[in-house]
Amino acid sequence: MNQASALQQLGTTQQKLLRQLLVARQGATVEELCEGLGITHNAVRQHLTALIFGGFVGRGAARPTGGRPQLRYVLTATGRELFPRKYGLIATGLIDSLQRSAGKEAVRELLTQLGHELGREAASRIEAGSDDDIAATLADQLDALGYEAVTARHDGETQIEAYNCVFHEIAKAHPDVCRFDLAFMESATGRPIEQLECLQYGGRACRFRIKPATSDTEPDADES
Repeated sequence: MNQASALQQLGTTQQKLLRQLLVARQGATVEELCEGLGITHNAVRQHLTALIFGGFVGRGAARPTGGRPQLRYVLTATGRELFPRKYGLIATGLIDSLQRSAGKEAVRELLTQLGHELGREAASRIEAGSDDDIAATLADQLDALGYEAVTARHDGETQIEAYNCVFHEIAKAHPDVCRFDLAFMESATGRPIEQLECLQYGGRACRFRIKPATSDTEPDADES
């Protein structure tokens, strides 16, 4: 579920409450939320209870007053992630600018190098084992990055299927961004990776095969 649709799953009042907390950098008290939303204290508390349970709102520091300190409620990191961010538009613009200044080949090399660098960091969390073990751990690594990745059996071997391309919008204009994925997986596993399907070209998932290791499997971080 993407950020916008996750936010829309909440009721209108809860969406307004979250937006009020987004604006209130130091958080807001129940009284302030009542004033902003035009609802009763009890109603605000009920919505807060639900949003705290969902992990979207937390209890912040109490605000000193002349009397009893008033508890402030703040957005959690999970709550902030509910609000859509146009990363794709910005990233596409950055790649466009880089291509104009440095050239397409330089951008391809940069994406590949970045994939190798991050893949080497992930490699420390992928222990040597069977092909199935390596595929499962790599799928977990990709899933943590937002790829919605799982393992699946095809032709008698375990492959990886990613159902959420984190570069989907960027890849429409710059298909070379997929080089990052391949470089990441190759450096993370120390194995050659073959892409068998791509969401961008009508595949039902981005599907990858981990090929057998070779003597020169470890890729050069500077290769294109």
